[in-house]
Amino acid sequence: MAASVDSLSALLAKAHLDDHEEVLKAANSALAKSKSDLDAQHVRVIALLKLDRFDDALRQLNQTGDKLKQRAAFEYAYALYKTGKLAEAESVADSAVSTARGPSRGAQHVLAQATYRAENFERAVTVYEQLAARVQDADADYEHNDLRINSAAVDAQLEWQGKGQLAKKKKPVREDMEAFETAYNAACGSIARGELGQGEVLLKRARDLCNASEDMTEEEKRAEIMPILVQQLYVLSRQGRAEEAEKLSQELSIPDIPDMSTRHIAEVNEMAASTESSNPYLSTRRVRFNSNLPKTDQPFGFQSAILNHNNYVMEMTSHKHKGVATSTLTKLRNDPHASVSPATNSLSVLNAAAHTKGQVGKVGLREILPLVNKRPDDVGLILTAVQLYLLENNHSAAITLLESFLMRLENSATPSDHDVRFAPGLVGTLTALYAKEGRRSSIRAEFAKAAEHWRRKTDATPPAGLLKAAGAALLESSKPVDLELAGEIFSDLLQRDEGDRAAAAGLVAAYATTHPEKVTPAQTDALTPLARLIGDVDAAELEAAGVAVAPHVQQQTGAKRAAPKEQPAKPKKVRQSRLPKDMDPSKKIDPERWLPMKDRSYYKPKGRKGKARQAGLTQGGVVEDEGAKKQAAGQVVGASGGGGKNKKKKGKK
Repeated sequence: MAASVDSLSALLAKAHLDDHEEVLKAANSALAKSKSDLDAQHVRVIALLKLDRFDDALRQLNQTGDKLKQRAAFEYAYALYKTGKLAEAESVADSAVSTARGPSRGAQHVLAQATYRAENFERAVTVYEQLAARVQDADADYEHNDLRINSAAVDAQLEWQGKGQLAKKKKPVREDMEAFETAYNAACGSIARGELGQGEVLLKRARDLCNASEDMTEEEKRAEIMPILVQQLYVLSRQGRAEEAEKLSQELSIPDIPDMSTRHIAEVNEMAASTESSNPYLSTRRVRFNSNLPKTDQPFGFQSAILNHNNYVMEMTSHKHKGVATSTLTKLRNDPHASVSPATNSLSVLNAAAHTKGQVGKVGLREILPLVNKRPDDVGLILTAVQLYLLENNHSAAITLLESFLMRLENSATPSDHDVRFAPGLVGTLTALYAKEGRRSSIRAEFAKAAEHWRRKTDATPPAGLLKAAGAALLESSKPVDLELAGEIFSDLLQRDEGDRAAAAGLVAAYATTHPEKVTPAQTDALTPLARLIGDVDAAELEAAGVAVAPHVQQQTGAKRAAPKEQPAKPKKVRQSRLPKDMDPSKKIDPERWLPMKDRSYYKPKGRKGKARQAGLTQGGVVEDEGAKKQAAGQVVGASGGGGKNKKKKGKK
């Protein structure tokens, strides 16, 4: 054994550090003499890994036995990782980190990469934090830079996964602008949060830094710039800038992209950005042909969901509705329980679209409602039916359907159904429907139940956005119970993040009238000072503009409210169709032209009879009784001439 080790060491001493083929030949020569030579086996595995022959290295480890696996745990974990066996790589690397006697940063790096590629980003955050602490002690600048780049990539993936609250860095800092890798990761994080404008700026910065780099060849620069261009194309498409996206796609050389998954995404995005109409059958065939990616180069989960969604949409444009309905239903049956997974709910929407053949309204509801009865726990299907009701302006039916679905989840015996019941998206949908109907008390009750559910859970991080919305809704109530609950919610948020100014403001607002003693000076100091809020307000100008002044202030200062200035009434426009054909636009239109002449305000009758008739039609004046007038006239005549009542009428004889 000693002779074998000496001979191998002599051979390795003669070999160059970068001459991995010579090292492999030396190890093979040693193994030809003694197959059980553990040192030669270990050297051979390292040489194969250096030559990117990962399958051969893994085969060597599996054929040799457990001794070599225990000795070369780091190499074993790395071989598993590079061959796409992520779960096994994570297990082996984790075991190597926990059982290592000396420094095990190599195994820890493999563990971080395996958890990242397996999309276990929460674990990856913890591993990278541990590595960063060890690297600071080791004072390895190059490794520290790599860890900063990889940590930024984990933060971006958490944003894409909908777990942005776990990201260590939410906004780019100055050091992110120093290298194109960190600028690119910061851009991805901004895009995942929906900040497309900032993402576009950071992508341009990453591209400029890459072109200006002196450490890479022109070929390496082109390879690094291609993913940046793909992301820029995506941003332009999201912003609706189709012409700019199509122009940028001409700069993109898809065959030059080394990463297979990125190449496939670039081809799909190029097809989506094209403004020219294409044959849906040829497009479907083209996407399907390029979707056979190697096992070690698969897109991430959120990317795969979008790509699958695109494939199904293109198949429906090719009138393959029945095939899409069958295929999506097969995948949905693998997860029969209620789920908030975007990929699962996207399949539900596609399944509904395939059954309705893209029709909406009452026709679509006729097809979807029977599916709801068959799959009552399908979140995506329920939300699709709710959306169709809203398109029909039937808010009551939408609320009833969603309430009955949420009630079933709330009464379910499965604990995971309760988390789905109070998922932020579903709670937000129901409260938005309540707001449309003006049901403020229902909104507060729904938010209160959701907040209580998440505050009781100890095995999960409560969604901060939902708790803030619940606290804000409860602050609108005048009930002490609601204000007390709002204060408790904001107190919990402050315990998790002491720098949360929104939570501090909510806590002060909740306890200001009920428990002012619970408000600390630190919380009030976190609020924006009053002087800053009213610094640009001119009180005299407001009073001059007609601001209402309290009565006691009027008595003390003599201030009065300025009378509003009368604004000249704007002339009312009359439709051209209602004007006469011989209308002269220079003349003023008579506003009383629709009234009879005798009822107009400017009417003046002519003659004695007309004036008498007009006097009798006076509204609001004193009207003489005709009978009394005649009686008065008779009395006067009788007094002067006597006996007029029995006087005979004259007539012709």
